[in-house]
Amino acid sequence: MPPAERFEIDTDVRHSYTLPGSAYRDPVVFAKQRESVFAKSWHLAGHESELPGAGSVKPFMLLPGVLDVPLVLSRDAEGRIHAFSNVCTHRGAIVCDAPATLNAFRCRYHGRRFALDGRFLSMPEFEGAEGFPSPSDDLPHVTLARFGGFLFVSLDPEVPFETWIEPLRSRAGFLPFEKAVLEPSRSRAYDVAANWALYVDNYLEGFHIPYVHPALAKALDYGSYRTELFDFSTLQVGVAETDDEVFTIPESSPDAGARVAGYYFWLFPNTMFNLYPWGISINVVEPVALEKTRVVYETWVWDSARLDRGAGSGLDRVEHEDEAVVESVQKGIRSRLYSRGRFSPTRETGVHRFHRLLAERA
Repeated sequence: MPPAERFEIDTDVRHSYTLPGSAYRDPVVFAKQRESVFAKSWHLAGHESELPGAGSVKPFMLLPGVLDVPLVLSRDAEGRIHAFSNVCTHRGAIVCDAPATLNAFRCRYHGRRFALDGRFLSMPEFEGAEGFPSPSDDLPHVTLARFGGFLFVSLDPEVPFETWIEPLRSRAGFLPFEKAVLEPSRSRAYDVAANWALYVDNYLEGFHIPYVHPALAKALDYGSYRTELFDFSTLQVGVAETDDEVFTIPESSPDAGARVAGYYFWLFPNTMFNLYPWGISINVVEPVALEKTRVVYETWVWDSARLDRGAGSGLDRVEHEDEAVVESVQKGIRSRLYSRGRFSPTRETGVHRFHRLLAERA
């Protein structure tokens, strides 16, 4: 019999048990992850192309339902991009309601104005206020970082951005990220009736591919499918059955000579960059509630002639297949007869790494 349920994961996958079922259905665990995981993580905030010129601004809500932090991206007159709070430092109104091109921000509530870098500019009817303005009247900045045109933010980064992004940068930096263009018709969001971590579990292993994704299984050489582990990320390498629809890989790469059809990068806790010869499919797994998740898909294309071919085809079908099995697992782990399982040492090392990271922050 497995041991009593504990939020502990053995460092050795050969001896380890998975997270207990309660980890996916306990509101106390979910609430703690809000602060210990998501408030300290890096999050995809947008792309430089959304801020095409000086004065461009893009407001957004960081993880609605979990963090609920109103933020705004802006490009100032010198072309610099900033990320800061979208909440007026006077009485808390939202400053910017929609993407626009501005000379400055002006709060519609009482007229407080801010520069495009978040600095306080002016405020009517404040004559006689002592010690005003002060740095606390500026809009608070959040940490901003870039990779390949993509913009990331963190409220309180536990891990330096370069540490977090390095496996993706070093392994796939030869790809033309800067040339990728968003394809809105292939970008969408899916609602999944399951805990966010169950969706990540499913993503982090190719073990289920022959059973859940029959069409994808035909495109990949399952025996050559492998997972590589990094401190705060994993890489799954999908090798094609044939030489069709594979990357042209430089000799300097550890994958030189291999028929790689897809690179599947997961960045802790909830960001996936899926790389194909045609471009990038980005998945952002957004917790909405304890047993509700929204998976936001963005499709970025650098070679449209190769779309709908190879391992990177039929992604909508693959998503629905994943959704069905993850929702089934959510129902199963509610059972009082389920405790926790074991890891396959050959196929579930990525899931084990994820569980270790969550257990360390429990």
